[in-house]
Parts: sequence; C-alpha cells; structure tokens
Amino acid sequence: MGRIIFYEDRNFQGRSYETSGDCAELTTYLSRCNSCRVESGCFMVYERLNYMGHQMLARRGEYPDNQRLMGMSMSDCIRSCRMIPMHRGNFRIRIYERENFAGQMHELMDDCDSIQERFRMSDCQSSQVIDGHWLMYEQPNYRGRMIYLRPGEHRSLRDMGFGSIRVGSIRRIMENC
Repeated sequence: MGRIIFYEDRNFQGRSYETSGDCAELTTYLSRCNSCRVESGCFMVYERLNYMGHQMLARRGEYPDNQRLMGMSMSDCIRSCRMIPMHRGNFRIRIYERENFAGQMHELMDDCDSIQERFRMSDCQSSQVIDGHWLMYEQPNYRGRMIYLRPGEHRSLRDMGFGSIRVGSIRRIMENC
C-alpha cells in the first residue's frame, strides 16, 4: 500500500492532501499542487486531470519542487496521480506497431533498451499488458518522457496522452518503491 502527500506550494508549504490510491482530480482537494512527499509505494503523477499529459514515476522520497520531478516547462503543477501496486510474478506485454493491435507485434517478458534495434520496429502505438506494470519511454535507454501501462488493453497510446511520440524503450516496474 502506498501513501503520498501533496502540498499546494513548493517546499511542502500550504494546504495538503494525502492519499493511498488513485486520484483523477487533485484540484478537488487543492487549488494547485507544487510539491509532494511519497511516504511509501510508487505513484505516477500527471500534469493533467484524469491521468493525462506528461507523467513521471514518483518513488519514496521528497519532491520540494514539482518542476524538478516533472522536468517539464509547460506546467509545474500535478493534477492527478495513480498508485502503482507491487507486482510479484511474471511480466508479459505485447506491443503493436499501430493502433488497435494492428501491424507488427512483439511480446516481451523483460526490459528492452531499444525497440528499434531489438525488433526493427519503427513505432509502437498500442499494447496489451498481460502481466505486471510497465513504463514506456520515448527514447532508447529509458530516457525522455514516459507512459505508465498497467494490466489491460491499450488500443491507442495517443489517447492516453502520449501524443505522436515514438516509443524507444520499455521496462518493467519491479522495485519496491
């Protein structure tokens, strides 16, 4: 079980809101969110409501300035979060070249630091997460913007807020955060 505390202002100042689960709209509880503290667990934090837009993995620790956490220039405010449950067991994901599970398909059970080099796959626009929780990155070697994929079907990464970014690498979320 995770626990995260959000604060309206930088450096853990102002009103706060604490949660142990998903929150689609932090603005219900706070007028803004500019710092946070992860007491336990792992969370994905998002710049937009309903788990959309730029996102980052927040592990246990303190984040006194969301701009450093989010690494973004367009906004420094967290507006939603999703708790990532710890997964024990196998990991398995199918990635597809096009939306709606069309085009070239590959199945992974471990991390891949370069989708282009490993599969000669130029794009990834949909996926099916069979087991585990995964992070996709826009660049090889787990760099750039990321998107969190939980178990289930993801017919369009664009609809999840990933836009037109190409997927360069993918890794399992394995650690105890």
